This record gives sequence, C-alpha cells and structure tokens, in this order.
Amino acid sequence: MKQPVIQPNSQPTSALMLRETASQTAGPYVHIGLALAAAGNPTRDEEIWSEMARPDAQGEHIEVVGTVIDGNGDLVRDAFLEAWQADANGDYQADYDLSKPFNSFGRTATTFDRGSEWSLTTIKPGAVKHPSGQRMAPHINLAIFARGVNIHLQTRLYFDDEGAANDQCPVLSRIESPARRQTLIAKREEVDGKVRYRLDIRLQGEGETVFFDF
Repeated sequence: MKQPVIQPNSQPTSALMLRETASQTAGPYVHIGLALAAAGNPTRDEEIWSEMARPDAQGEHIEVVGTVIDGNGDLVRDAFLEAWQADANGDYQADYDLSKPFNSFGRTATTFDRGSEWSLTTIKPGAVKHPSGQRMAPHINLAIFARGVNIHLQTRLYFDDEGAANDQCPVLSRIESPARRQTLIAKREEVDGKVRYRLDIRLQGEGETVFFDF
C-alpha cells in the first residue's frame, strides 16, 4: 500500500502513530520537590505534608502508620505516598489551606528516622457515598510512588474496627478473596493512650496488597 505524502502545513490523509514516550520511575527524585524534609532539604513555609488534621479538627484523631515492602520482602526505604480522604462527616475538602483544621490531602514518605515507616496524623474519615448511592466504608485513598514503579500504585486503607461497614462496602466487597481483602485492612493499636492504625503495603509477592485501576 502506498504511504500518504504529507506536505508542510497540510493535514495528513491518514492518522500517524507516534512512538510512546519512554517511561521513567519516580526514583529518589520525587522527594526533592515533594518531600523536602525526607530528602534532607530545607522545607518551605507552607508545605503539604503528613499532618492532615490539627488538634482542633472535628472527629476522632488518629495516627496511621505502615511500611512499604518489595517483592523480596525487603523494606522500601524511599517510598513516597499521597493520601486523599473525607473528613469526619464524609465530605472531601477540595481547597488545600494550612490554616484549616483539616485538609483532605496529605503526603508522607518512608524515612530512616522512623525505621522506614510512613505516617499520617489525621482524623478517622466518615462514610462516603458510592456513585450507586450506597455508602462506602470509611477509608483513606493512597497513591504509592517508589523507585522501580513506572506508574504510581493506587490502593485504599480500611479500618479493622469497621467490620459491618466493611462487609457492606460496594468497593471492598468486590474483592472476591477474603484473604486479599485483608491486605487493605489497617489494624487498630493504642500507643501511649493514642489511637493508631497500621497497614503494611506489599508491592509484590506473597500477601501482595490489592491495587486499584481507578
């Protein structure tokens, strides 16, 4: 078949397929611009970071912690995570403002000073309505960036003391394997009188965390 001839400033007679741009992993570079303290750099006056809720925020104050583990079972020491969650009433705060008691968006990273753990200071989210009209169980949306991960991974954190809501959640219940569902359930702990939930994220291998294609 004869190929179309394309003249300057003219429209092609058939679609041309362009080569896909080469992918590049986040590597350690994402910390330089988005996790300054974790990268050992001076922080900005207004920094989006892991304190999503101030002491005067409405709701149950909690800490969420965890690790990121690779396919060999080793800790990923330079992972970067972004969190997106509803407030205690089940509403998302669209505008980020450090002067507000609560923001729906936060960032964190696995750092050496915490034993390669990530952490968020926040409040327990309320239930959010699914497009079907059914209420989803309280959850935190997480995006994971790491060296060797070409496209960031998306998952959710649910709470182990929300059993009834978890059983009825239209998203969580679509995961057929009960064992696989457990990879999204954070375990409640009480440390020094404070409520903490722990979720370890496994990127590959046995016990791999469920990731979503939203």
